[in-house]
This record gives sequence, structure tokens and C-alpha cells, in this order.
Amino acid sequence: MSNCKDDQEEEKEVLLSIYEADECFKHLDDQTYQYRIGDAGHFKSFLLEIKWGDTYPEELPTISLELFFNKHIPSDIKSSISSKVTAEADQWLGSAMTYTLFEFAKENADELMVDQTENVIIQEAPIEEKVEHVQVAKIKEKKVQLTKAQKRRIADRTDFKGERPRGWDWVDIIKHLSRTGSSES
Repeated sequence: MSNCKDDQEEEKEVLLSIYEADECFKHLDDQTYQYRIGDAGHFKSFLLEIKWGDTYPEELPTISLELFFNKHIPSDIKSSISSKVTAEADQWLGSAMTYTLFEFAKENADELMVDQTENVIIQEAPIEEKVEHVQVAKIKEKKVQLTKAQKRRIADRTDFKGERPRGWDWVDIIKHLSRTGSSES
């Protein structure tokens, strides 16, 4: 039991260091990890959740796809993915396997989601029809009011496109030297 906890702590540290900057990875608690496979919003993307038991890695982790993110995936495809990932987990029984399972899912994402179609009918469609559309008043952004003199100054400094002419910030060398004097004196 103590050995399993040590293995879990070690694997947790490794996972957190590997997926530190990866936005697809989520560490929910000490025994639950999620990884998004595919681009968010794509019809072939899914979220894979792996939950360790008390005696993990000596026992298989719980592999779940029953998450809100996966609502667009039919249950037969979810069970197919789950069974394929579980079959891969069987090979790694007794060793740290969470990283391996996430990588297996990433590498085989196209094969796992081969039966997924883009036009999936969602059963919750009738519920959306009952929702009342509430119109929100648009808040207009207040424009900065300029005086006539400020507008005239801006117009004098710019050309017809609103851009300053080329060389507007150049220093006239002769004027500059006459004011500052030469460096020899």
C-alpha cells in the first residue's frame, strides 16, 4: 500500500512537470487527471479522464469519457474508445501508465474517432427552442470630444489620410548645430 502511494506521488510529480504548460491537461485532484485530445470545438475532440484507485498502478485506473465536454460523442463510440484505452492499460499494469495512456490516445485519435460524424443530432435540441431570447441593450462607447482648436492642430500636422508627413520628427541639423554650438569649443 505504501509502495503504491509512493508510486502515485512520483507519477504525479512527473505528470505535472511534463504537462506544466499544456493547456489540454487538467489535474483535478491527487488521483484524477484529464487530457483533451484534439482541438477544442472540433467534432473529433474528446476529453479523457483517468482516475487512480488506492492500489494503482497494481490495478487498472478508471478510464472515463462520461464528461460534459464529450456530450457530442455517441455512447457506442465512447465505449469503444474506453475499451481500446483499457486494453492499452492492461499492457502497462504494474507500472506508471497515465502518461502512456494520454499519449496513446493522442497518437491514435483518428483511429479512435473514425466512426464519429460531424453531423451528430443532439437530443437536447427541443430544450433550446423553449429558451426566450432576451435582448440586451447595446452600450455605446462615448467618443472623446475635441475642441475646434484641437481638431485644427491635428489636421495641420497630418495629411489627408490622417498620417504625419515623412520626416516630421527629423532634426534640422543646421538649426540644431547653431543652437547647441560645435563640439570643438
